[in-house]
Amino acid sequence: MSAGGAFGGNRGVSPVPPEKGVFPLDHMHLCDQAKREYLNCLKTSGHQSEKCRHFSKLYLECRMEKNLMAKQDMSELGFVKESDREASEEKITERIGN
Repeated sequence: MSAGGAFGGNRGVSPVPPEKGVFPLDHMHLCDQAKREYLNCLKTSGHQSEKCRHFSKLYLECRMEKNLMAKQDMSELGFVKESDREASEEKITERIGN
C-alpha cells in the first residue's frame, strides 16, 4: 500500500493553481447566448473560425465580466484593434506593391 492511500494521493503536497487556459465551466449558463452565437456562426461558415472571431471575442469578454476567467487584455488573447489591423494590412499591401 502507498502512504497516501488508494484515493487520497500524497496529502503533504500543497495545491498548484491551474495552468493558463484552464478556467471554471459556466455552470450557471451566464454566457450561453454568446456561446450559442459563436457556435451558430461556426456552423453557418463551414467551421471557418476567422469569420467568427467577433463572436469569440464577445464570448471571452462575457467570461471575463462574469469572473469565469481572469481578466486580460484582448491583445494577449490574439485580438487586435480594428485600426491596428487595418494599419498592418496597409503595410503588407505596400510591401507587396514595391
